Amino acid sequence: MTGEGENWLSEGLDDIAGADSGLWVPGVDYMAGWREAREVADRLNRALLSVGFELSAVRAVASTNGDGSGVVRLAGWPGAVDRLAQLLEVCADGHGGAA
Repeated sequence: MTGEGENWLSEGLDDIAGADSGLWVPGVDYMAGWREAREVADRLNRALLSVGFELSAVRAVASTNGDGSGVVRLAGWPGAVDRLAQLLEVCADGHGGAA
């Protein structure tokens, strides 16, 4: 799989959790974005558990970006993430690639 350009995998994720500034902006409601991301991260974590993953090996993590929008990141050991990628590929092949 290839993307558009050299950094296709990280495009649009440069400012996740304020990576550049390290400071929160006064007046931005970070909690609303984080709560939304947390709800979705929890759902993904339950799905990961239901197919046999340990959350110590791979998990969804809620965060926000610089404007307060929710962001869900996947964190895990390379072996577990590779196993997840294989599972998703099997699912995509069985459903014509659509999620």
